[in-house]
Amino acid sequence: MAQEDRLFIGASRKPNDSYQRREDLLLKYGNRHGLITGATGTGKTVTLQVLAEGFSEAGVPVFCADVKGDLSGIALPGEPKDFLLKRAEAVKLEPYEFRETPTIFWDLFGEQGHPIRATISEMGPLLLSRLMNLTNAQEGVLNIAFRIADEEGLLLLDLKDLQSMLANMATRADELSARYGNVNKASVGAIQRSLLVLEQQGGANFFGEPALRIPDIMRTARDGRGMVNVLAADKLMTNPRLYSTFLLWLMSELFEQLPEVGDPDKPRLVFFFDEAHLLFNEAPKALLERIEQVVRLIRSKGVGVYFVTQNPLDVPETVLAQLGNRIQHALRAYTPRETSAVKTAADTFRPNPDFNTFQAITNLATGEALVSTLEEKGIPSMVQRTLIRPPSSRIGPLTPEERRRVMDASPVAGQYEQMIDRESAFEILQKRAGQSAQGSAPSNGGGWTLPDFGNNRNGDQRTSQPRPSNRQTVTEAAVKSVVRSVGSTLGRELVRGILGILRK
Repeated sequence: MAQEDRLFIGASRKPNDSYQRREDLLLKYGNRHGLITGATGTGKTVTLQVLAEGFSEAGVPVFCADVKGDLSGIALPGEPKDFLLKRAEAVKLEPYEFRETPTIFWDLFGEQGHPIRATISEMGPLLLSRLMNLTNAQEGVLNIAFRIADEEGLLLLDLKDLQSMLANMATRADELSARYGNVNKASVGAIQRSLLVLEQQGGANFFGEPALRIPDIMRTARDGRGMVNVLAADKLMTNPRLYSTFLLWLMSELFEQLPEVGDPDKPRLVFFFDEAHLLFNEAPKALLERIEQVVRLIRSKGVGVYFVTQNPLDVPETVLAQLGNRIQHALRAYTPRETSAVKTAADTFRPNPDFNTFQAITNLATGEALVSTLEEKGIPSMVQRTLIRPPSSRIGPLTPEERRRVMDASPVAGQYEQMIDRESAFEILQKRAGQSAQGSAPSNGGGWTLPDFGNNRNGDQRTSQPRPSNRQTVTEAAVKSVVRSVGSTLGRELVRGILGILRK
């Protein structure tokens, strides 16, 4: 399925529908990004599964979202069904072997996979503003909150930290307005209400520690195959903004943390962004520009980003132009917008004189696609009508018992299940409030309290625990650097990257 320098996608067909040749994706161009498009039911998920298997076989880790639940079958071997054997024969896949792919399941809610978390500080004000759909004025206040947290050495790890930070700002509104501009109490209140909504939608599960360690999604199995990280997203899709913001944050984390490697012989990681239209829907121009910048630059970190969506119009032209490997499943053209989408898709391919690309897109069968990948010297290949090869792993979802067995055998089992709650902004501000009540608080302390907030069901006070890795200590070092350089633009740039996330 994967030779030393390429992975097998399928077989192209001649005009008389006979076998023409195998179609491959060159691994050295795997980090030049890609696009998988097509209407519902045309085979996009199976194509994603085939590519994930191929990259894994070549030793490349993969991260992908399982929006419908049926991608989980990649963790177990497939079964010799007639239609699979027939397709394998048609594309001359010999031998056709059934094999599982090494898989790690993740879930923001911790139900169908290992919990996956980020801290508030790592997420940053720009992505949080988009997540909560804040106005410009509210986003300005949130930026001030992060600025103050950086200057005062307050770690914002979970929602309680940010809530307490905002409450403190409300009590200091006059003082802060004189330093940073208008800190409107109404805007602070609006952000607090948005945080409550976010908490009810599962944000409390996502924000906190231990935060995801990037090396854990870049693992290889003992046999050298890349691990396929599958994010359970069926429940997450009920909150599309959280889904898209999380994946954008993860892509940004990869960009900020990984070193430059240029153009390696194969990608260091391949990132599949399913339902990609959610990333760009209602995104402000400033955010779109930064997304484009991340996509353009992340390839030099050895990361390939593959967008999966129904319509090529879902992806802005500036991003579309950077996607070198393209797989187009069938589209229908019943309305003017659908016709425009088909035309856009056809125009992005290098023409093939053997057929009309526009007509071919509307006549493709399920499991068939138009394929164009980058050839030698990075030149797009002539578009070919291609039968996608069958996967070696199972097509369809795992049972809950099968998923649990895979999770129990995972290399990260037990590392993320227990949430850690250590001293951060909430605890520090609570101490300041107590000191203020006794008449010995710092001048900027504020006199608010949050009764019983943070106590467990037994009434015991929260305990602080060190995080079992060096990731946050690096973050703290960056924050201390900022504290030492208050008012210095250079100091602030040390901790905030392209999308405002905290640099490590």
